[in-house]
Amino acid sequence: MKNWKFYNALFVRVLFVMALFLASALLFYKGFQYNALLVGVFVLIFLFEMYFFVKNQLLFYDKTINSILHDDFSAHFPEEHKKGNFNSLYLLYDTLKVQKQEQISKELIYRSILNSIDTAALILEKEDEDWSIFIMNDCFSNLFKVPKVSHWKYLKNYLPALCNEIENVGFSELKTAISIKIEDHDLQTFMLQTSHTQTYNKEYFIILLDSIQRVIEKKEKEAWINLMKIISHELMNSLTPIRALSQNLLHIVDQEELEEDDFEDIKSSISTIINRSDHLQFFVENYRKLAMLPTPNKQMTPINALFEDCLRIMSPILKDEGIELINDIHSSRSIMIDKNQMEQVIINLITNSIHALKEKSEKKLIISSYTENNRFFIVISDNGKGVDAEIRDKVFLPFFTTRKDGAGIGLTLSKNIIEAHGGYLSYQTDEDQTSFVICLI
Repeated sequence: MKNWKFYNALFVRVLFVMALFLASALLFYKGFQYNALLVGVFVLIFLFEMYFFVKNQLLFYDKTINSILHDDFSAHFPEEHKKGNFNSLYLLYDTLKVQKQEQISKELIYRSILNSIDTAALILEKEDEDWSIFIMNDCFSNLFKVPKVSHWKYLKNYLPALCNEIENVGFSELKTAISIKIEDHDLQTFMLQTSHTQTYNKEYFIILLDSIQRVIEKKEKEAWINLMKIISHELMNSLTPIRALSQNLLHIVDQEELEEDDFEDIKSSISTIINRSDHLQFFVENYRKLAMLPTPNKQMTPINALFEDCLRIMSPILKDEGIELINDIHSSRSIMIDKNQMEQVIINLITNSIHALKEKSEKKLIISSYTENNRFFIVISDNGKGVDAEIRDKVFLPFFTTRKDGAGIGLTLSKNIIEAHGGYLSYQTDEDQTSFVICLI
């Protein structure tokens, strides 16, 4: 770093001191001892001044460099140094100060984002061979009643079950369920997910925890909200015209004399009211089917017999629609099911496939089964239009349908029946094929 003003000032001082020294030596040589002594005193004074001049310069450099090394940018940089000998140092100091402020701003944003999420998050940072707590979000602290401690060993005093689980796998990545006791409350089950990441010279370990009960409650709440929206929509679609037509009828009958056109309006209004009432009755009946599903009457039923009866019913429709049926079920095993309810599920799924294949030129329906991990799977697949991405989270929602003539309870009812059997119903979709999978335990 070149500071020419500093070097020039130092060079002038050195020359001046050397000149005074030579003058003192010359006076002493010519016998003017007192004059030589006086000049020598001036030499010493200027040497001290030069020493303190250099020392002050170096001390300011040392102080500024130490501030930079310790990320301390709170010191005031004098105005006279910004354009003088320390101009380059000031530019370096100011650049690093701005970068530090930007870094702090980003960290505040990251912390704010982490504190706003509804998942308990903990980020550890490795120092030597120990882990310190880099970030603990508010959700983690509030959920587990833990103060924002700075070190892993302190956290172990509050959450030994969590810390032991992570230490037992050597701080490696895992995804599992874990039971944690919060203060004096009962054990609660959480979904634990961890990940490991490393930057240039730092190592981090990320811990995420979700309360399974809270996730379930959140999903249930969302399901109820969606259900209420659909029920409200269906009710308003019928009640609004019924109310409007009733007001119109009241207005007509209040007249002193009725004309022939009035009778036609009355007949039309009553007919519409009956139609909307029938729709409401149909809607309520479907709701009762979902809400009052009887307990399955399970009996050992051969798989082949189950599908023979279902396909006997559906084969004429498949033939009329020009759908190629590929039956890959050749299992001789029997399963414990309510045959009537399970037939209803299979017929519902095949019916959905028929509608999905309406616009296809080549129509294929594939039925297969397999056993895995002591679980029996039935798969009904088609090469239809699939499930659009925007409705994939709604396919099992009661009364949700994309068909004009659909009631929107087929998949919901099927899902409820399978779950009443202790299994589950899921689906997989891609560009070529959509599959609904029945899993029975």
